[in-house]
Order: sequence, then C-alpha cells, then structure tokens
Amino acid sequence: MKEKMILIAFCMTIMFCMSACSGNTINSGDNQNAVTEISTSENVETESSEENVMSEETAMYQLAEKDESVDDEAIGDSTMIMKIGDTKVNVEWEDNQAVEALRDMAKDGDITIQMSMYGGFEQVGSIGQSLPRDDKQTTTSSGDIVLYSGNQMVVFYGSNSWSYTRLGHISDKNTEDMTDLLSNGDVTITISIE
Repeated sequence: MKEKMILIAFCMTIMFCMSACSGNTINSGDNQNAVTEISTSENVETESSEENVMSEETAMYQLAEKDESVDDEAIGDSTMIMKIGDTKVNVEWEDNQAVEALRDMAKDGDITIQMSMYGGFEQVGSIGQSLPRDDKQTTTSSGDIVLYSGNQMVVFYGSNSWSYTRLGHISDKNTEDMTDLLSNGDVTITISIE
C-alpha cells in the first residue's frame, strides 16, 4: 500500500514538472484523469498479482499431492509384512535406519528368524546380520519389536527395561493375544515385502 502511494506521488510530481516545463497548465479534471488511470492500472496489476499467487499456491498444492502419491507408491512397493508362525500381524514400523536396512534385506527375499523364549516376557532371535543401531534406554510393553545388540530381534509379550533400538510395534494384538502367540514355546517369525 505504501509503495502504491509513493508511486502515485512520484507520477504526480513528474506530471507537474512536465507541465511546468512546457508552460501548459493542467486543470484539475486532467489531473483527476491521470490519478484514475494510475489507480486503474494498479488495480489490474494487483488483480494479476493475486491471480499469480493463487496459481502458484494451486501449483504447489498439486505438486504436494503428486509427491504424496509418489510416496504412497514407494511405501506400497516396500511394505513389510510380519508373521508370527502362521499369524499375520499388523506392525507400525519405526522410521529409522535399522528398519530401512531390514526392509532392504526383505527385498532380497523373505527373512526367517528362529525365535526362542527368554525371561517369560519376550522372544529373541538372530536376524543373521547387524543392522544400524540407535540404542536408547527403553521400557518395552507387549507388542514392541526391538533390535538388541545390533543383530537380535526381540518381540515382547511382557515388559522389560534395557537399551534397545526400536523397530516397531504390533498394533492389532492386545497383551492377551501376544501372550497366546509367544508364550507357548519357540516361534518362527517371517518378514516379507508385500
């Protein structure tokens, strides 16, 4: 707004100087017409600018939607599925380097982990290779999946406190379901790409 006022004042000053140099007098009607022309021109520029901003916002929104669909496709192409024995479980995987490395392993073929009961609250099994670690002191709960010592997967049906890297959480099973799945002897876990 301030810029518009300065522009109007500048234009009026130039017009006044030009009329003074030429010796012609500008009557107030001519002056009013000049101001009206400037105002009209500025309104057109403002409307055009607003349209450009709206077009840019629309383009950015469409680009964001496109990126989302690309991300969804990428995620869809590498969704990891986990089975405990023959039971498929819904896992909310963490977004970290360990899970990415696990996903990369699964792209080469199913990962089969022979689990063993331990401590009356978890099943533990070797992944077969070391994954990137970001261990933090953690108190786990039933359904948690963690990385222990960089190369061991642990799935909990109870609770424990130790330094782990979180891998995910089984979200569709309650404590009783997890206990039924994991507390009756050793199990096999299979991780695959759907």
